[in-house]
Amino acid sequence: MDWPRTLVARGAEKLALGHLRFRDMERVSARLHCVLLDCSSSMVTTGALARAKGVLLDLFREAYLRREHVALICFGGEGVQLRLAPCKAGAWSDDWIAPIGGGGGTPLAEALGRADDLLAAHGGGGTQGWLWLLSDARTRELPRRPVHADAIRVLDFESGRVRLKRARMLAEAWDVPCIPCND
Repeated sequence: MDWPRTLVARGAEKLALGHLRFRDMERVSARLHCVLLDCSSSMVTTGALARAKGVLLDLFREAYLRREHVALICFGGEGVQLRLAPCKAGAWSDDWIAPIGGGGGTPLAEALGRADDLLAAHGGGGTQGWLWLLSDARTRELPRRPVHADAIRVLDFESGRVRLKRARMLAEAWDVPCIPCND
């Protein structure tokens, strides 16, 4: 199953059989998936952080099946933290992700800068750097597109009656796909 392409095909609709996308079994050995996980209070209070953790586990499982590399950067009220340095994806379980908590503000620009530095440091030798931003984008920052990311996907976890659509604005400014992952 190719979950990223499936989510793009699904768009804002409920998942249906016609949205499912499958991948070829050929390996891409030189790919690093750097995931930025928004752990701000807005993500916690709406339940979006829990949903984002589920998507994170799916992304890491896919990377494991493809024998690719992963990294995780969490950002929120406690600042920006490299929670998982770049490594070959392993068999993940919920146990390692459950303790990730959240609260506070959204230092998005700082997190993107850290991810860009990480991708630059690990991008040599033909390695593709994929950046995944899992966020509700409840911030006033509109940072520049990270220059060392070969591919970027913005997964929008904003929910509720009043939506600011900042994740979509960010994706449009960067000219990358924005995948809604809300209610």
